[in-house]
Amino acid sequence: MNRFHSILVLPLLAIAAGPAAAQSAQSTAGLTEAADAGSDVVVTANRDARPIGTVGQAVTVLDTATIEQRQSATVSDLLRQTPGVTVARVGGPGQQTSVFIRGAESDQTVALIDGIKINDPSQPGGGFNFGNLLIGNIARIEVLRGAQSVLWGSQAIGGVVNMITRQPTEKVAINARAEGGWHETGQGFANVSGKVGPVSASLGGGYYTTDGISAYDRGSERDGFRSYGANGSVGIEITRNVSVDLRGFYANGRTDFDGFPPPNFSFGDTREYGDTEQWTGYGGLNVALFDGRFRNRFGYAHTQTDRRNYDRDAGPDETFYGLGRNDRIEYQGTLDLTKAVFATFGAEREVSRSTTASFGTEARGRARLFSVYGQLAVTPIDGLTATAGVRHDDHNIFGGATTFSGSGVWSPNGGATTFRGSYSEGFKAPTLFQLQSEYGNALLDPERSHGWDAGVAQKALGGALEASATWFHRTSLDLIAFVSCSRPLTGICVNRPFGTYDNVARARSQGLEFALTLRPVEALTVAASYTYLDAKDRSAGSATFGKWLARRPDHSVTVNADYRWGFGLATGATVTAIGDSFDNAANTRRLDGYVLTDLRASFPIGRHLEVYGRVENVFDVDYRTVFQYGQPGRAAFGGVRLSY
Repeated sequence: MNRFHSILVLPLLAIAAGPAAAQSAQSTAGLTEAADAGSDVVVTANRDARPIGTVGQAVTVLDTATIEQRQSATVSDLLRQTPGVTVARVGGPGQQTSVFIRGAESDQTVALIDGIKINDPSQPGGGFNFGNLLIGNIARIEVLRGAQSVLWGSQAIGGVVNMITRQPTEKVAINARAEGGWHETGQGFANVSGKVGPVSASLGGGYYTTDGISAYDRGSERDGFRSYGANGSVGIEITRNVSVDLRGFYANGRTDFDGFPPPNFSFGDTREYGDTEQWTGYGGLNVALFDGRFRNRFGYAHTQTDRRNYDRDAGPDETFYGLGRNDRIEYQGTLDLTKAVFATFGAEREVSRSTTASFGTEARGRARLFSVYGQLAVTPIDGLTATAGVRHDDHNIFGGATTFSGSGVWSPNGGATTFRGSYSEGFKAPTLFQLQSEYGNALLDPERSHGWDAGVAQKALGGALEASATWFHRTSLDLIAFVSCSRPLTGICVNRPFGTYDNVARARSQGLEFALTLRPVEALTVAASYTYLDAKDRSAGSATFGKWLARRPDHSVTVNADYRWGFGLATGATVTAIGDSFDNAANTRRLDGYVLTDLRASFPIGRHLEVYGRVENVFDVDYRTVFQYGQPGRAAFGGVRLSY
């Protein structure tokens, strides 16, 4: 802790250097700035609000207008339409949902709420389940593709998904919606924001319920989902150069699911269900010095996920319990050295804790991770920005890990043509389950990756046409896999008769991401994206060497077309085509590709009210993203939205 405290104290010595606005990208003011900027500014790539034209990495921004236009109820439905992203869900809304970015494992994706890391340390892989995450009062989503461990640390091998809730506004603003439809589905969300004196705030909450479908694709009973939650963001301006942030996010979900009932213990309908409670809290102090050129943030973040599974037909009733907790103390500094040189640096101390119990057998884990990082961005001439960074992490069990990154972006003609390229390294610390459970191996090394991407973007016809193409390549090393143990038990198998974990796997992912946006007339927008993915196992000597990684389709296409009629009606359609994939590492179970079509419409009633509706899976396609798990058929929804 002494090292960390010294890092925190130094910037405070200059607090009287002059008045300035106190904000950083993860401050309330910084998040508000990003939310108001549409897709022209991003905060995730540099941990500071920066124009997208100075970012060398591949990033997709879904702003408030896009989120409202597409009418999706869950975050994963929007992510599925993003280049380089694959989604697999074991059933209908609320069920376990995995997000794969550029072919990386789902637990190699960092998930953020308002810049706060929310991955669950009690999960075996330490990942985040997107199944319970509704759009609710989320106003912006940034998807940063490629390894991002220099700024975001462990797990950022595939990329980062940052979800930003509605932030405070200068004037009082009210946003609310209510919706109902298919299979007794209903939802209602509301948010109010404003500013009184030095205090700005945004508070919201909502509820969602559905009878759902059977998770088991041949089942007869529906597995429903219920969720309620709240969000809050408060900023207090103490002086012109000092402010305080308080933020929180809460979600409580109940999901029915199917399992393996006796006497055959084959997959089928059961009366099992799970309760998940998620808490996220943040408190931060922002100090801006030297007329705002030196911005400091000191923060504490707490995240907690409580998962409990129950079986009405088994005893005891509670069959599983998992509690994952993260406590993070952090300092971040951003410094404009000159108009052409920008630096980001910081330090973090994270303590992860996990408690899991299955039918009474309890396991506990704890680990500490201390990190320092720095990144420098230089714009020597207009249109050219080069960025480089380094990070070192010190883990109390496996030791240290150092990662590097570099990127560049160049536009020779004022943004009409843009060339981008990046090299990045990633790492993922072994999880508490992999290190300290009854199957654990304390000798594990972190998973690592290194890769690059290169792309070009072109605007033409006065902005009526925008096109981009990016090729990416990543090699992942020392991937952790479960290995069986046989007698006599020697080496890492000592005291592990049922098996343990080891760094035995390797993978390679490469492919192409293409995006095209057409605006032939002001009222019509057509946005298309295509991803080619070649993701294969490269574990030498393994029976799966050369096989496709599970649940990573080789081709995926999404087309969104929206037209606003002269009398106010807005209509749109989304067509998503997903190619074939395999459900298992041995490539013996194939998942057939599918094409989904969604239609939507909305119509304003006065200045503040709008009615809307959509039909999902119009042609009632029968498809799977996971073997033996069903997906919703045709479904219709309608609602009303208030904005004041």
